[in-house]
Amino acid sequence: MKKLLSILIITVIIFSLSACRGEEPVVYEDMSINGVAIEEYRIVYDSEGLDYNLRAAEYIRDRIQALTGNTLSVVDDNEPKAAHEIVVGETSREISKELDTELRGVNFSMLAKGGDVALEANYFAIAAAAYYFADTYVKGGVVIIEDGVGTHEPITKEAKSYILLIGDGMGVNQTMLHNYLTDKSDYSDGEDLFYGYMLPYQGFSRTDSFSGTTDSAAGGTALATGYKTFNKYIGIDKDQKELKSLTELAAELGKATAVMSTERSTGATPATFSAHSDGRDNSDDILNDQTALKEKYGTIIDCKAYTQYGERYLKNNEKRIVDTLNTLNSDEDGIFLMYEEAHIDKHCHSNDINKTFLALLSFNQAIARFMEYAFYNPDTVVIITADHETGGLTVGEDGKLRYTTDEHTSASVPVFSWGNGAEYFDGEEVENVRIAQFIARGMGEGDFGDTTDSWYDEIYGG
Repeated sequence: MKKLLSILIITVIIFSLSACRGEEPVVYEDMSINGVAIEEYRIVYDSEGLDYNLRAAEYIRDRIQALTGNTLSVVDDNEPKAAHEIVVGETSREISKELDTELRGVNFSMLAKGGDVALEANYFAIAAAAYYFADTYVKGGVVIIEDGVGTHEPITKEAKSYILLIGDGMGVNQTMLHNYLTDKSDYSDGEDLFYGYMLPYQGFSRTDSFSGTTDSAAGGTALATGYKTFNKYIGIDKDQKELKSLTELAAELGKATAVMSTERSTGATPATFSAHSDGRDNSDDILNDQTALKEKYGTIIDCKAYTQYGERYLKNNEKRIVDTLNTLNSDEDGIFLMYEEAHIDKHCHSNDINKTFLALLSFNQAIARFMEYAFYNPDTVVIITADHETGGLTVGEDGKLRYTTDEHTSASVPVFSWGNGAEYFDGEEVENVRIAQFIARGMGEGDFGDTTDSWYDEIYGG
């Protein structure tokens, strides 16, 4: 039933977002792969694998159809072997067994042999393999793939789209819960790591505000505007001056914009990307600003609070993400989207380790959908971080996890990044305002946020 539900949902929502902006008009009617006419191929995916593989197979089919006029069939590996196949994922085919290589991170492997081609990758990275195959070979019209196994990196292109993913309250030890809690939920991908660790660039962010240990309002404002501020302030500086958010900047530049959260829209983090107020609890003021933002720029504000987990929730949330990306993807100028997983923070406040893990799994599934989008649209930069750490989660000498507080802490939080220029964060510990400034610079706005560092001594004491 789970597999059928997943396929039905995929059939309904499958990736118009997979099709890159600016479809090539050229059609290669006589395309072949290693001398075999393209119409003699079919595409095979792993029947026992993850939905990423089916989506990647359908992406390759759609690209071949767009570029050659030929529509190849997509079948799972329960079907008998055809003469020539493009194999996606770790299938039961012999060529997949030969391609069984150790892969790290988002790298993927490809093997051509005997008129067949096989692609393999970890989790959502199969999307990068599908894009690479289509962009490198199919797009050229003449496909010659040397026999043998090759390991490749995903394609990146000059950035014009930015996706910022915020795990509220997510410190380093929260991202390591997979190492300590082995009971994987049956509605997850069965992953054994937080997906941020698959990305090549990893660093840290410092989060303190003018109030000391930050709350979500000040932390979100720093990430949204590039300015440090006082706790409880939404989108304003310490002198209560309204600040331009990344959402507003992107919209002014003609990009499609969205603010998403697993909390209501008046929650502190989504509010900092869509409103201005001197109090995080001023719901009417925040809603008025959000309405104005939607009316002026068409910004999508899709925030839905939830109180329970389960396969139905995850599938609904997945559909919400895909629908939003599909809508944004039609904009040739690119996109800016902020997505928050709010409940890591909430469960750390209550010191509930099991529910914290469930919230982390929920965030992981969202990250996977956004990374698929980035691989199918390689002009996209993805940054995963947190506004602060909650709970003081530590690992004791006995190897067990323990909360040390039910409040926020000043611990640095992780930054994971992908895309053109994202190496900026690799191995670095940056102030949270630098994340906003990096994104703004990528959009062409170098004078964004507080670049003076005049706040540093006031916050950190010189």
